Amino acid sequence: MKRINFPKFWNKAPRSKQRITEGSNVTRPGATIILTQPQRFGIGLDDYMQGIRSFENVDFTQRVRIYDIYSESLMDPHLFSVVQKRKSGVLGRKIEFRRNGMPDDKVNEQISSPWFLRFLEDALDAQYWGFTLVQFYINDKGWIDYYLVPRKHVDPVLRIIKTRQNDITGDSFDEYPDLLMIRGKEPLGVLARCAPYVIYKRGTVGDWAQFSELFGMPIRKYTYDAADPDALTAAMDAARSQGGAATYFQPEGSNLEFVETGNTTGSSELYSSFVDRCNAEMSKAVLGNTLTTEASETGTQALGTVHNKVEQELVEQDALAILNLLNYDMTDQFAALGVNTAGGEFVYVEEADLEQVKTKAELLEKAVSVFNLPMSDDYLYEQLNIERPDNYEQLKAEMEEKKKAANFFGLSSFSSSEEQGEVAAKHPADKSPQNRTTSFFAEAPHSNGALDW
Repeated sequence: MKRINFPKFWNKAPRSKQRITEGSNVTRPGATIILTQPQRFGIGLDDYMQGIRSFENVDFTQRVRIYDIYSESLMDPHLFSVVQKRKSGVLGRKIEFRRNGMPDDKVNEQISSPWFLRFLEDALDAQYWGFTLVQFYINDKGWIDYYLVPRKHVDPVLRIIKTRQNDITGDSFDEYPDLLMIRGKEPLGVLARCAPYVIYKRGTVGDWAQFSELFGMPIRKYTYDAADPDALTAAMDAARSQGGAATYFQPEGSNLEFVETGNTTGSSELYSSFVDRCNAEMSKAVLGNTLTTEASETGTQALGTVHNKVEQELVEQDALAILNLLNYDMTDQFAALGVNTAGGEFVYVEEADLEQVKTKAELLEKAVSVFNLPMSDDYLYEQLNIERPDNYEQLKAEMEEKKKAANFFGLSSFSSSEEQGEVAAKHPADKSPQNRTTSFFAEAPHSNGALDW
């Protein structure tokens, strides 16, 4: 009888092959990571300072509070927009994998799928949060995919993944060989510089809103007869029916006086200028400038060009970091996922600018026709951003034959139509092959009969 080996469902898979899963206390309680709701709103500078201290604790670092503040800070529209502006400078570029200078379709098919753009954005977030940790895998459809490990559950110093965000122990990175750690330039990240201004700005906007509510509309004054018990009730009913503006009720014979601290118009400008200052500081922290996001009364075109150059330098640094990540750090990950990247490299595909190509073509034409500078065809193809045809050698040979034929008839294939017309006018007989033969062979004898040898 043939023996049947039933699978042993009670045997767990090796730890190194497990996927990181997430859940809550109610759903999927056995998950690797038990998520906790982030703390939002009501965050002050005391929370920020305590979060920084806990983050920088050498023995037992706790990053939960500061990461909640980071998450809340990105709710600010200005900070979110400048972060996206800097990341868009990299995400808007097309990346291609080439081997021996030629695109590799198998690798490019994978990096053209949706996971790759999401991955690049999460990788760029390492500059703002301090790091990004992902786990790669192959999904059910055969495409590469990844899981972004929540940062509150990661201790990059001890290299552990915590089940709960406040744990001090967890699973080692070594138990998951398919992890990729992407580190930013600074452990705290760029958001550490922006968070205080978000807190200041939020408090100022709240005070500004309260100021507008109190002093933005006229205050209604009601006077009632203190001897009439129903007079106050009637006045209050009338006030409620007219909206929610500020009101006060004064009995006859009494007086109410408002003492203002200063000019209300000046106070409003103070709130506005402080909010603008907070936005400007966040722009400097992320983009390195202010004039590419905010208009300035004193800003000039030359100064705006300088600010834009600083921003582009930061974008170029981010772009270079992405290429280094793909060409070096992810080599083992691609190999484990069955993607062969050996002997090739990831590069950015430069989009052709028609104006630049036109200007470059004119310069190259002058270099050849005026200065007689020799240039290779490969260099011209590269500079003009033209794809070299597959039957290049055949086409080249045909062009050489046409050139020889044109030179034979006194016409250069590279001369203009006017020059060709002038040559044809000077040699009208050249149009006829019969006339051409008369100049090629010797003239026949005029006497009758053969020559006397």
